Amino acid sequence: MAELVETYACAPTTERGRGILISGDPKSDCFLYCNGRSVVLRSLATPLNPFVYGEHSHPVSVARFSPNGEWIASADVSGVVRVWGRYGDRALKNEFRPLSGRIDDLQWSPDGQRIVVSGDGRGKSFVRAFMWDTGTTVGDFDGHSRRVLSCTFKPTRPFRIATCGEDFLVNFYEGPPFKFAHSLRDHTNFVNCVRYAPDGTKFITVSSDKKGLLYDGKTGNKIGELSTEGGHTGSIYAVTWSPDSKQVLTVSADKTAKIWEITDDGNGKLTKTLTPPGIGGVDDMLVGCLWQNDKLLTVSLGGFFNLYSASDLDQDPLTFSGHIKNVNSLSCVVQDGQKRILSTSYDGVIMKWIPGFGFAGRILRKENAQIKCFWVAEGEIYTSAYDNKVWKIPLDGNQCGEAESIDIGSQPKDLSLASGSPGLALVVTDSGAVILKDLKIVSNVNLGITVTAVAVSHEGNEVIVGGQDGKLHVYTVDGNDLKEEAVIEKHRGAITAIKYSPDGSMYASADTNREAVVWDRATREVKLKNMLYHTARINCLAWSPDSRLIATGSLDTSVIVYELDKPASARRTIKGAHLGGVYGLTFIEEDCIVSAGEDACIRIWKIVPQ
Repeated sequence: MAELVETYACAPTTERGRGILISGDPKSDCFLYCNGRSVVLRSLATPLNPFVYGEHSHPVSVARFSPNGEWIASADVSGVVRVWGRYGDRALKNEFRPLSGRIDDLQWSPDGQRIVVSGDGRGKSFVRAFMWDTGTTVGDFDGHSRRVLSCTFKPTRPFRIATCGEDFLVNFYEGPPFKFAHSLRDHTNFVNCVRYAPDGTKFITVSSDKKGLLYDGKTGNKIGELSTEGGHTGSIYAVTWSPDSKQVLTVSADKTAKIWEITDDGNGKLTKTLTPPGIGGVDDMLVGCLWQNDKLLTVSLGGFFNLYSASDLDQDPLTFSGHIKNVNSLSCVVQDGQKRILSTSYDGVIMKWIPGFGFAGRILRKENAQIKCFWVAEGEIYTSAYDNKVWKIPLDGNQCGEAESIDIGSQPKDLSLASGSPGLALVVTDSGAVILKDLKIVSNVNLGITVTAVAVSHEGNEVIVGGQDGKLHVYTVDGNDLKEEAVIEKHRGAITAIKYSPDGSMYASADTNREAVVWDRATREVKLKNMLYHTARINCLAWSPDSRLIATGSLDTSVIVYELDKPASARRTIKGAHLGGVYGLTFIEEDCIVSAGEDACIRIWKIVPQ
């Protein structure tokens, strides 16, 4: 078996020009956010032990704790709301489809009996409130003509609901059953967020017109606004109240978060401006925030969390992050005598992680190109993507040195380096191979086959090329040329991955037809067969440092670990390792494997002896 040791959670999905919603549980230090089809439940006390809920069929847009903290309601872009248990087996309580389009916001009533949702839909169906156990509608919500971006439920009786959206309107509803009371037309651009104060006396709206307006909680009449002195200079995307209802926190496209003191007359006076550390550019725009007990949390467009203490705002924030897009490769490196995990996602982001600690920084590159192939050797990063270029980037801590690149004239399909022959790299394209030495083209060889994968031996004297035809073509490196030595036929699908064992005596190959094979390098005979336990294509392979274990990761979401001295039937299977499929694997110890996948999460597993 394999035990989950720790998880490095993904960051929330962000979109430029839109705020994102983070929900907190006031009774604990837990908070919720969404990425793809996942709902991520994290605790500030145990950040390496998040729970990821992946039962939605479509990307999730919002999730909220119920008032008693026992249930979670999550909604997705198809208009579906799922209510499920926070603890135990996370059982599904109910599923409804209140809207025909994307749901942008969701709120529980303070008694936990009703849920209101807002978003996009056909006709005039942009808002709906219903009973959480039966789905029965509890009112009519007319008055909006375009997508409704946010909604809020008055936390005290008499109940009220306020909504806001892309039609520049803030609508006010009384009930239950809820009915339209009046519209507020004080904003001149998209109204991005509306939130009631915890005591129910006021609610606030923030907008892309850079204003924040305050209204009476019971009547919906305007009573004040945030001061323009020291105000935001960009769109305000989100707002959250302090637990005592006396202050609010706002975040904006101007890359700042501001704390405002709400006076008795309903106006807001600026008390503190927070400028979280950033990486430069639009990724530093702040798009989400949460005020939970004594903690203030902001989220940037680039997926960076910054955690402040409300009692000591001058203290530097705790910064952590994760991948937003699916992680497609992993590598274990040693820096300053300690092991580090490097991960890449296809959007070009490279993250560094410390086992037992978690997020250790984002590695910044001047040329932030997409990444398809990734290799780390001798303190240098080699990457390739869709621009026909291969990049060599010196790695210095969390920074990259001056990058070099070479255009190989065709889109790279795979990349491999010879660890024992510094500077030697082989890049394969659709029908050929390019031999590089110190990032200079030594030769360009037409192989006459459709190439899908490649591996170079540690010494740099042998190359194995996998083809669309399922064959393994073995070449020796003869000067600046490749000389074909053998063609091995066993696979019944296109080759997806090839890896030499660390001791150099074996290599493993995998294909689209869910089969992996371990070969003896000297005899080219099958060393381990019948590795046919995945149910979909195999995406990646990894060897343990002692060459005793081989792991495969597949589109079927599972990781399977085989022992070389036992039959394939004695495998260890990690089912559901990553929602959407496993795309990256690497060992950091003989019995410790790291996996990554489409859910943008990274997990470390301990292989338990059988």
